Amino acid sequence: MAVSSSSLFRLSLLLAAIVTACITLPVEKILKYFLIWIKQNLGPWGPLVLAIASIPLTILAVPASILPLGGGYLFGLPVGFVADSIGATIGATAAFLLGRTIGKPYVISKLKDYPKFQAVAIAIQRSGFKIVLLLRLVPLLPFNMLNYLLSVTPVGIVEYMLASWLGMMPITFALVYVGTTLKDIADVTHGWSEVSTSRWLSEAPFIKLEP
Repeated sequence: MAVSSSSLFRLSLLLAAIVTACITLPVEKILKYFLIWIKQNLGPWGPLVLAIASIPLTILAVPASILPLGGGYLFGLPVGFVADSIGATIGATAAFLLGRTIGKPYVISKLKDYPKFQAVAIAIQRSGFKIVLLLRLVPLLPFNMLNYLLSVTPVGIVEYMLASWLGMMPITFALVYVGTTLKDIADVTHGWSEVSTSRWLSEAPFIKLEP
């Protein structure tokens, strides 16, 4: 199907707006506007877009607890839980694959910052599924960094996906449920005002900012 010049122009404007927002706005406002956009424009496609949004947020290590909260607020418990559970699992898997391929040198260089992980890596050699499941249920390490750290262990991709999906279910369910109790979309992003975009960029994997 041919793409008209007007469609390309509108797409360019949208991309420019997204880039500008990511540079100038705090994370709180970016995510708040994103949730408002889903609510006002997407209808039945909203849960799918919310799930897809988890993928880049997880890869870039953006604290994504706001998405299950938003899922509960926008779509209720059953739909919000399914959307966020799928999105979180796909996002964690995407980060895992990135860390196992082009991001491997970076991940290996970060291992020294997580001395507890040495014991985890040894245990995974004996029981990969069980250890990944336990790490998801009892988060001894930061969630987003764990996706990358696990990528340099021998755990298989299928074991990793299944264990992550099952292990993340309780916290996902809890956050989505809390989201169903919120009265206003501003409550979903409450407390994020101190999380600036520049702070996130300085802490995200593979991204370095000059001082």
